[in-house]
Amino acid sequence: MEMGSKGGGDYGAFMEKFELVPPQSQEQLPLSGLTFAVKDIFDISGRVTGFGNPDWARTHAPAAATSPVVLATLAAGATSIGTTVMDEMAYSINGENAHYGTPTNPCAPDRVPGGSSSGSAVAVAANLVDFALGTDTGGSVRVPAAYCGIFGLRPSHGLVSKENVIPMAQMFDTVGWLARDLSTLSRVSNVLLPLPADNTIKQPTQFTVPTDCFQILGSPNDQTYEILNASIAKKFGSHAVDNRNLGDFISNNVPTIGKFIGDFSKSEAPSVPALSVISYVMRCLQRSEFKANHAEWVNTVKPNLGPGIRERVHEAIASGDGPIGDFHAVRTEFKSALAALVKDDGILAIPTVPGSPPKLHMEAAALENFRARAFSLLSIAGLSGVCQLSIPLGVRDGVPVSVSLMARHGADHFLLNVAHELYETLKEEAKKAWGSSDSSP
Repeated sequence: MEMGSKGGGDYGAFMEKFELVPPQSQEQLPLSGLTFAVKDIFDISGRVTGFGNPDWARTHAPAAATSPVVLATLAAGATSIGTTVMDEMAYSINGENAHYGTPTNPCAPDRVPGGSSSGSAVAVAANLVDFALGTDTGGSVRVPAAYCGIFGLRPSHGLVSKENVIPMAQMFDTVGWLARDLSTLSRVSNVLLPLPADNTIKQPTQFTVPTDCFQILGSPNDQTYEILNASIAKKFGSHAVDNRNLGDFISNNVPTIGKFIGDFSKSEAPSVPALSVISYVMRCLQRSEFKANHAEWVNTVKPNLGPGIRERVHEAIASGDGPIGDFHAVRTEFKSALAALVKDDGILAIPTVPGSPPKLHMEAAALENFRARAFSLLSIAGLSGVCQLSIPLGVRDGVPVSVSLMARHGADHFLLNVAHELYETLKEEAKKAWGSSDSSP
């Protein structure tokens, strides 16, 4: 479909356009004929990696080596056509950049594209490339995928090389990728993820579709809860669906949460207190690592940072580390609890984000509640390190709707296989639920 354009027809997605071509090969390679874009956080030899900020670009030398992930993608036959705009220092899920402009969300032009891999998601959604590389620390692949109506994979933490990628917070940083269709996403995954030792395709035994995540943290009027339950029952039998509340499960299985839960139970806003703690713990650990990585540069260079980012970066640098031992205990316990919940071949299904993408230039106060709910959902994979795939269900009332599936750490190929099996049914059930107000992806 034809779409209006910005910035010379590229929706403002690109920082710089240039070709990196695959090595000459006589054989058919797994990604032959595909084009991709690269977030401006990956090193490309001889070019300055910008990290979303002009002062960063100005104070850093060109990269000495190219990221192994970019090299692997080229070696598999794909052609890169340039680097994409990102949120400054990867510290936002909005996708707005005060210096380079905000890439236009092709799916909903009056709304933010989602960050920090905003340009990568927009380049894919606008059909400018077949797939794109991004990074996801707190949600930076999953959120723009959801907002732009495309697929986005956050692989299991530590499975894909982060060498020659600027760190945000290593405890949570992952390299991920975005595509318009599952088959392209899987082709890229087969190149960039280690292949499973056991190649038999396992059937999922159980789907946890937690009521609280959908009714309290999600957007009940998008009917994703009903769509998921109906799709899973149809494809795998209703016995496979478990609708227990995730908040209760976490409270009962993550003992150290008790030290913090009182502070989050008094909230006026709709919340799941146990997940608010998980989110808080992750953000404190993330802040502490961000500070260790970048405080010296920020204090020395005093960079010009855009609104929102400026406050977040300075708060991170000024903050103490808090009860770091307790934070690590929560993380360790939460990893075990989630592993026990999904087991070897179970799936956890949640909303990717708490509803429609926020409008451009939304008031800070209105955004804050949305962000809090978003991070309660996003930190589940973040703090546990499991893999998560954001799946577009279509566009309803002019905005994209998505859901996410998660599987245990290391079960990335299993997760993709389940998505392949379920996707057509999800789309059918969405059509049924939404009647005529939808349009498919």
